[in-house]
Amino acid sequence: MSAARELVIGIRRAPLLALLGVVTIAFALFAVGLFGLVALNIDRALRQVEERVEVRAFLADSTPGDARVEGLRTIGAFAEVQSVDYVSPEEALARARRELGEFSDVFESDFLPGAYEVRLKPGFRDPTHVRDVATRVRALEFVEEVRYGREWVEKLHAIRNMATLAGIGLGALFAAVAVVIIGATIRMMVLARAPEIAIMRLVGATDGYIRRPFLLDGLLKGIAGGALALLLTWLASEAITRYVVATEFFEPRLAGAGVLAGALIGLVGSSIAVGRHLRGA
Repeated sequence: MSAARELVIGIRRAPLLALLGVVTIAFALFAVGLFGLVALNIDRALRQVEERVEVRAFLADSTPGDARVEGLRTIGAFAEVQSVDYVSPEEALARARRELGEFSDVFESDFLPGAYEVRLKPGFRDPTHVRDVATRVRALEFVEEVRYGREWVEKLHAIRNMATLAGIGLGALFAAVAVVIIGATIRMMVLARAPEIAIMRLVGATDGYIRRPFLLDGLLKGIAGGALALLLTWLASEAITRYVVATEFFEPRLAGAGVLAGALIGLVGSSIAVGRHLRGA
């Protein structure tokens, strides 16, 4: 209760400084939130492109119906396979004429062979798994040719890896900058109450007793700043969706983790700032 009382007294004495602390934390975390929003939507875009990864196996014209059905059953049993469909020559011809209407007169009735379209499960769309599935499908005796766009799959995987590494690196950098800014702000608040701290030490207050109101102050400011940063990030997401392009916002669990991160940063920043001041006093 004494720590809470000291916190209320400190806020009443310097309300503008308290507001500055919350706003500074909010904008520092807002920068992190914006980057996280960009990283989230880049990952979503890459996932959508990755969903188009598939293996296409062209069958020999003489393939009997029972062998074709058995092939569907065999490929569908692969652990990596999400679904497999058979596209008849007639369906392939109709699709080609529909998608390439300007060349529809070129296609003849026996122009395209029947084929399996094999889609893979999430987590199995990297070059290694796609190549492995393609090799096993090619081993079927009635399969004449297998295509999966090897270069396209490899480039997509490389882009995904680079985006992940860049996201981790830049995210850590933004978070570090936020910690520095927040720590400097809390340091200002500690210095503003330096005379009060000196008096408390003169009357015999322990370092733990002095720390408590500052730690509680940092914790509450971190929660308030994290919540404000989340609101600003949501408003930015809505504005981008309305005027530029549709965006995906953080899931509730991830949004809550962001607010808790603000609380943790505020708590740690307060602990470091007060600790430095007490050691130097």
